[in-house]
Amino acid sequence: MSWTVAALIALAVVFANLPFLSERLFLAWSFREGRKSVVWRLVELASYYALAAAVAFWMESRLGPVYRQRWEFHAITVCLFLVFAYPGFVYRYLWRRGA
Repeated sequence: MSWTVAALIALAVVFANLPFLSERLFLAWSFREGRKSVVWRLVELASYYALAAAVAFWMESRLGPVYRQRWEFHAITVCLFLVFAYPGFVYRYLWRRGA
């Protein structure tokens, strides 16, 4: 595995967990209620997926010609991104603090 692939996977893991680790929207805007809803977390997750895909496309274009991907590739990467987000989801919603 080359360093670019390892860096891209590490970036995807960080991006996938960011919505669950912060109460701020895109790490910048806070909510008046103080808590971010699940809908906003999913919007953030989709946005971070798009950002990770854009970075992957840029990295691939720097290494050579970009291979056109079909829908199966994108379905697999979305599922992989959701798997990467699982630790953050567990931390935010399933981990019982103090128990």
